[in-house]
Amino acid sequence: MPHDVLFWLALVTAVLSLGMLAQLLLAARQLRRLDCVPPLGDAEMPSISIVVAARNEARGIEAAMRSLLALEAPRLEVVAVDDRSEDATGAILDRFARTEPRLRVVHVAELPAGWLGKNHALWLGTGHATGELLLFTDADVVMAPDTLRRAAALLSAERLDHLTAGPHLDMPGWALQTFSVWFMVMFTLFVRPWKARDPRSGAHIGVGAFNLVRADAYRRIGTHRAIAMRPDDDMKLGKLVKKHGLRQDFVNATSHVRVEWYHSVREAMRGLRKNGFAGVDYRLSMVLLATVTQPLLFVWPFVAVWVTGGATRLLNAVVVAAALAMFAGAAREQRVRWWYGAAYPLAIVLFLAAIWNATLYALVHRGIEWRGTHYPLDELKANRV
Repeated sequence: MPHDVLFWLALVTAVLSLGMLAQLLLAARQLRRLDCVPPLGDAEMPSISIVVAARNEARGIEAAMRSLLALEAPRLEVVAVDDRSEDATGAILDRFARTEPRLRVVHVAELPAGWLGKNHALWLGTGHATGELLLFTDADVVMAPDTLRRAAALLSAERLDHLTAGPHLDMPGWALQTFSVWFMVMFTLFVRPWKARDPRSGAHIGVGAFNLVRADAYRRIGTHRAIAMRPDDDMKLGKLVKKHGLRQDFVNATSHVRVEWYHSVREAMRGLRKNGFAGVDYRLSMVLLATVTQPLLFVWPFVAVWVTGGATRLLNAVVVAAALAMFAGAAREQRVRWWYGAAYPLAIVLFLAAIWNATLYALVHRGIEWRGTHYPLDELKANRV
């Protein structure tokens, strides 16, 4: 009987793994690449306002500002909102603004009730923006000079209201790289970005590093006021776009957009604490489901190829091969060594640890800590989208 159970587990796992691999192959075929989009000329470029929320970003804000101000767009403005920073972020931004007329700096001294700091900063920044297009990005993102030309071209050609882009993640160390690559695999399978453009699909997407939206569409969906208490604001911005019947798409921009994700696994665990539970809409059932299915799908087969035999071993070998293929594809996009996939069972453990760390922190502390402020869990849950 135990052998029968292991065989059927291996069979089900093999079918699911091959299905997931097929989904990722479909995504690779259907997702556009930004470097394949011909850029617009000056005469065709719309006015663009870049809105950045920065809190305690002194380490990377200079590189980000130099990158944004070097973007090729004839009618470009940058609105940088210093969100109650306790380091030199505000002073650095003010120094840039003294010699750069396209940069406007807004300082936030106090956070109003009913807002997350970042969401309030982005909303406040749009009040100073005049562009036809709004680009929401993070304060540690670096872009190639022709990024906006290509993104605006795709937005115009496809008559989109919202375009989001997947960046290249800069990550030090093999452990963090392995974890982040597998995180992106799981994110892609869960979100299905290739379906975002389909108006009949509920799939939606948003990426904090690059959310480009028409200003009139942004106002139509209710601005960041509608997601004032969502720590997963980037994804929920995308959801609002789809809910209002507007057109959305995702583009692979690893060639043009870079962001330093986290500096260590420990920092990743701490950083994901703010939105790990929100990412499953605060549903403990989803966390429990992931805790059961992830080890069965992606850890046990690595063990089973050594401790089972016959058809069961063969099926588990298929699962391992499919998992390594999924990892290798994502690793290639992120310029990570493919053979790091041999350690991906460790990545699964870290992935589950991150989810549980976020969940338990939110439940024990009845809220989250983000950008120096505590936000009650009841208020976070109340902001349904």
